[in-house]
Amino acid sequence: MTSLPEGPPSLISEDERDTAVQRLQEAYIEGHISHEEMNERLHQVLTAKTPSELVSALASLPEENAGTTSTIAAVSGRIQRRGAWRVPRILKVESALGRVHLDLSRAVIDHPVVDIELQLGTGRAKITVPRDAIVDVEDLRTGWKDPLYKTRRRSRPGGPKIRISGTMGLGRLKIRHARR
Repeated sequence: MTSLPEGPPSLISEDERDTAVQRLQEAYIEGHISHEEMNERLHQVLTAKTPSELVSALASLPEENAGTTSTIAAVSGRIQRRGAWRVPRILKVESALGRVHLDLSRAVIDHPVVDIELQLGTGRAKITVPRDAIVDVEDLRTGWKDPLYKTRRRSRPGGPKIRISGTMGLGRLKIRHARR
């Protein structure tokens, strides 16, 4: 029996590269690697083309901090976060019945990319993002109405990327940029 030829290796995405850079920065800040080692590994990550090259650049780093994922859940009622709250790297929001309001305009965002995973049955959801944020809703599946979101015409570079995914049953997601 002959083996089939292997296809070309898969290429890494910019999000995967950003996540790897963030892991290196966190390892350096926490004192797990030296400045020189961080520079070498950053060069590896920035020039990597395949996932295996990324894995070798991240070898021997401690596991990602478990505190980077948080879940907010409610069967009914309102889920609300506003003011100066710390946004985790991955935020899971689950609600069967009720409203969700997440205001990130004055929140502390330590990560260049924040994933918000919505699992909503019925009810509305409103997310206010920082003025300079980049919003991605491509992985959000809606059962009833499409999200209301207008991309900003002028955004300053350097803002966080907010990726919103998950499923919404009956209800609508409204996303807006903060005015200040």
